[in-house]
Amino acid sequence: MEGTLRSQIVFGTKVRIVLKKDQRTGFLTEGIVTDILTKSPQHTHGIKVRLTDGQIGRVKEIIVS
Repeated sequence: MEGTLRSQIVFGTKVRIVLKKDQRTGFLTEGIVTDILTKSPQHTHGIKVRLTDGQIGRVKEIIVS
């Protein structure tokens, strides 16, 4: 699943995000959502979130287990 809709992301969701420093390479970082930082219901580049380890980035994939 893509991470462009805020309604699909809840606290505790396992996701892959792209960090600001990795936007050129597209390298994805995996983690669990602690905070949802984007206020709008959708964002074309992905919803911005904070992971449990403090990293902030835009959701590119939602991991469904």
